[in-house]
Amino acid sequence: MPTPATPVSLTRFLIEEQREQRINADLRLLIEVVARACKTIAVAVGKGALGGVLGEAAGAQGASINIQGEAQKKLDVIANDVLLEANAWGGHLAACASEEMEEPFPIPDAYPRGNYLLLFDPLDGSSNIDVNVSVGTIFSVLDCPGDAQCVDTQSFLQPGTAQVAAGYCIYGPSTMLVLTTGHGTHGFTLDREQGSFMLTQREMRIPAETREFAINMSNQRHWEAPMQDYVRDLLAGREGPRGKDFNMRWIASMVADVHRILTRGGIFIYPWDRKLGARPQDNTDPTRAGKLRLMYEANPMSMLVEQAGGASSTGRARILDQVPSHLHERVPVFLGSKAEVEAAVQYHHQFDAGIQPEVRAQA
Repeated sequence: MPTPATPVSLTRFLIEEQREQRINADLRLLIEVVARACKTIAVAVGKGALGGVLGEAAGAQGASINIQGEAQKKLDVIANDVLLEANAWGGHLAACASEEMEEPFPIPDAYPRGNYLLLFDPLDGSSNIDVNVSVGTIFSVLDCPGDAQCVDTQSFLQPGTAQVAAGYCIYGPSTMLVLTTGHGTHGFTLDREQGSFMLTQREMRIPAETREFAINMSNQRHWEAPMQDYVRDLLAGREGPRGKDFNMRWIASMVADVHRILTRGGIFIYPWDRKLGARPQDNTDPTRAGKLRLMYEANPMSMLVEQAGGASSTGRARILDQVPSHLHERVPVFLGSKAEVEAAVQYHHQFDAGIQPEVRAQA
């Protein structure tokens, strides 16, 4: 469906969704709060060195390290605080969980609690901040199971299919909010003069076929065999078994890479590799670990991609069906154009079945 000629603000869009009984008032207000927080983060990102926000955050003994074992940037901390503060007092949430924090953050007792849980990666791609490359905020909304006054880590451990909304905000040449509530994926561009997100892409659709892939090739030596075979065949081009030439794109910011795919197609891949295991068993089990966090990155991006006609997989199973075992669980990620994701998954399934590469090439 084309975007209407009359400008539609995010607020109007959400009110219309509520009238269609696709969302309720509390979810509408929650999304608006997240959007306002993203506008605040966009201002901080836009100031860059002028705002004194570049570089690493200081901890008690040097650089501040988050729960992921990664050095935090100043803007990581700022973005995390902005989202926590903005969502603390609205009465729509029972608790938040952030990629930057070890445990969930319950809504303070001074404020009413609602029936939703919010998960977020406050600043995805933050290693790119100092070189002025696009970064973003990713978020996911779940229903709160049980009593909103008794939320714990277990409350968040729901599969991606349980998400009631997901989205990201990309801070690039323009600031865009991409959102789904389970009824298509829609893009909103921030009108800086009005201070409002305006609907600019209704019903975004990912082409089923593609000739582009996004992956960090520097990790190739660490990949398992089916991943090696798959990328080798992509690089072989029209003379290889795939019969067409592929281009590679890699920004090293998931938000930016996925946004390109939502806009023009492609496949984004961050596979399992031998150096990524967060726990000893992950180093030898390709089904268990990856770089990206299931609940803060893979689930919300998978919901957005599937709602836009694409597909998302761990390489062996649908991401949205994965039941997390802990708050910061990681998974391999293959998402984007449906036919290409299915092709990558087939390489892994045939490998697991013991089918040799030369037989696969003839299939």
